[in-house]
Amino acid sequence: MPFEFETIAALATPAGTSALAVLRVSGPLSSGLANVLFGSITTPRMAHHADYRNVGGTLVDDVVFTCFVGPNSYTGEDCLEISCHGNPFVAQMILEDLFARGCRPAEPGEFTKRAFLHGRMDLSRAEAVMDLIHARSERALAAANHQLRGALARELDVLNAILINILAFVEAYIDFPEEDLPPSDRQSLLIQMDSLLARTRSLHATKHYGAILREGIITVIIGEPNVGKSTLLNILAGHERALVSAEPGTTRDYLEEPLLIGPHFLRLVDTAGLNASPSPLERRGIAKSLEQAESADLFLWVLDATQPVPQLSPRLTSLMTQANTIAVFNKIDLNSAESATPPTAFMSGRISAIQGTGLDELKIKIINLVESFRSEQDSDLIAISARHAHLLTSIEISLQLARVRLANEGPDELLACDLRSALRLFGGISGKIIDDEVLEQIFASFCIGK
Repeated sequence: MPFEFETIAALATPAGTSALAVLRVSGPLSSGLANVLFGSITTPRMAHHADYRNVGGTLVDDVVFTCFVGPNSYTGEDCLEISCHGNPFVAQMILEDLFARGCRPAEPGEFTKRAFLHGRMDLSRAEAVMDLIHARSERALAAANHQLRGALARELDVLNAILINILAFVEAYIDFPEEDLPPSDRQSLLIQMDSLLARTRSLHATKHYGAILREGIITVIIGEPNVGKSTLLNILAGHERALVSAEPGTTRDYLEEPLLIGPHFLRLVDTAGLNASPSPLERRGIAKSLEQAESADLFLWVLDATQPVPQLSPRLTSLMTQANTIAVFNKIDLNSAESATPPTAFMSGRISAIQGTGLDELKIKIINLVESFRSEQDSDLIAISARHAHLLTSIEISLQLARVRLANEGPDELLACDLRSALRLFGGISGKIIDDEVLEQIFASFCIGK
């Protein structure tokens, strides 16, 4: 049955005991259900208090309900929201009664999917709903709100406008083939094409920031044995996550701990010490340390302030840069610690992990370094997803091919073909042109009540 003729219902709040639970209903039966359940005198978008009685007339709970009339609702359809007491048994009884009255269980993300299909939001805004629900830091929340309010959609509109203008110009010469594109017009189109490519690449460059906002900043604590890596992990985490001992090489495997530092969500990873002469077991731990380093967004390179700065291995040298590494000189509480930080190529901080000295300053340095990962488009904070990045990669290929054809005075028909391909791919980001199978995959990751 087409979705327009089906009414769906689901619990919109998490399962479990709470003060309140909210159930959502969307579809053509919604307004009729409200009349049957609560009486005909209901004002749309206004909360009403009433008893909820099931089909057998048994009182289930006293509830607060709100009716929404399409298209002025979240889904664009008639909707009903019921707030009951947060007893899971009560919520389930109401949900089963709604099913008995003609509703069917909502699929994951189906409410937001209907909002998209009814034109209440484009696909980029719909995906931002999930980002908003799962945001684990201030920056992730800000990026989700920007996208939900159309930051990505506005940038796509600009890119589409430039592309359509170029395509229209080219197709005009295809329709009226008396002469080829003159050099002056080709030069003008090349300027527009370069602008389009630059903005597309700039948008694509937000992929890394989008990944760390959604998944957390993988922050690898690395260094030689017994420099205080595990102590630093514990003091940043606020509890004893890792065993600490004066014996070198206590950590043989990596440990991960989630952590909020300022507006950012970090995934702290404590690794085995980089021993120059490891035992067989230490060698396996070091191999795992290097594996973690391969996927790191940020490095905290812990150094003993009483010792010379060690040489990094070539493999780490290729991964650790000024843009992603902080050299953390530990043990400044010891009398043998140098009074000044030894020079390194990286931003550095001086701490005593065991005493907590310098930790606030280190956190500020971490925040400042992570802020440098941030990408903005004009005044908007945009952080594209992996799906967007995949499409933008293909868009760049099509645009680059088109630019080569334009610069080399290639056939206008092939040039137009490349431009149309890019336009279709842009439509895949906004949802204007997208396969049903892809649509199902996107909304399958949503929670049931959203």
